[in-house]
Amino acid sequence: MGCNSCSTGKDGQPKGCKNNGTCGTDGCNKLSVFDWLSNMALPQGMEPFDIVEVRFKNGRKHFFKNTENLSLSIGDVVATEAAPGHDVGVVSLVGELVRVQMKKKKVRQDSPEVLKIYRKATQRDIDIWQEAREREDKMKVRAREIAIRLNLQMKISDIEFQGDASKATFYYTAEERVDFRQLIKEFAREFNTRIEMRQIGFRQEAARLGGIGSCGRELCCSTWLTDFRSVNTSAARYQQLSLNPQKLAGQCGKLKCCLNYELDTYLDALKDFPKSETKLYTKKGTAVCQKTDIFKGLLWYAYEGDWSNWHTLTVEQANKIIKANSKKEPVGSLEEFAVQLEQESKPDYHNVVGQDSLTRFDSKGTSGKKKRKNKRKKKRPQNNG
Repeated sequence: MGCNSCSTGKDGQPKGCKNNGTCGTDGCNKLSVFDWLSNMALPQGMEPFDIVEVRFKNGRKHFFKNTENLSLSIGDVVATEAAPGHDVGVVSLVGELVRVQMKKKKVRQDSPEVLKIYRKATQRDIDIWQEAREREDKMKVRAREIAIRLNLQMKISDIEFQGDASKATFYYTAEERVDFRQLIKEFAREFNTRIEMRQIGFRQEAARLGGIGSCGRELCCSTWLTDFRSVNTSAARYQQLSLNPQKLAGQCGKLKCCLNYELDTYLDALKDFPKSETKLYTKKGTAVCQKTDIFKGLLWYAYEGDWSNWHTLTVEQANKIIKANSKKEPVGSLEEFAVQLEQESKPDYHNVVGQDSLTRFDSKGTSGKKKRKNKRKKKRPQNNG
């Protein structure tokens, strides 16, 4: 996901916009938004919405009031209110779509969480912001060393500086509660800045770091997914997936979010299917469900004691037998209802290896020189004299 002008340059960095994937104007951003109302004019007498959406590092977004009536567009770098000081971010959305996003995220316009935009960022603001961003990687390595030395069961996954470099937020993951009071003291002494510790979940950590999933695409959580719904192993069971933790788990170590994408479709298809634990009672014996094919609408049953012989039934036939069992009507056997599946005709392939000689195109008999001599003799005119 990159801008049209972002061709790969030296050390894997893009050539075009020179922002190394953080330009704010095209698809190389995490959780980017397309403003499909940008070319539409507002009705007469209607003022533009005075709240904008600003994106910070790794897709973190907040809403801010444009109290100064600045002319802002997507991609502008702005200085926003923070506590204390100011922060620097990139405008990610303006106009009426911001109102829709606030309604979706249940944020009121008069909420104290909605802070103000001070100004468009000056060159000095951007320089301080970039210098602070360059310090983050070295600080992360040193912070992890300090945490290991203090024997704290935590992992510092990312560091984010405030735009004015007055505060650094350390994002960490931990399975249990961590007492990091001594850690904060050492961080403040080592890095000479205000420290804020913020615990995030493993899914949020994967979203911030990003990566490539097993499907070959960028992680959904770092590109477009904004909310993390709970995923259960029942979602894999309904879709008849093997319960292999290595295949079902994502880079966060939790079940993949994509297990929920097609779950509703499978649940709708399974409404007509009988439950797998429901047994079929016939005069020949009791049959138990062995396998279900949701796409073909078929079920396979086997008699108790004769598990090797499976009988194929459609959903309608299985429901018909269950209905007869509920009315205590006798059913002869599954063979009366079994479906004869048409076997797909397989193409006949023959092994022709070794039948042809590798020298079949080589000339046989006389050599090439003798052939040429014979051709010359035939072309010579004969003397009849």
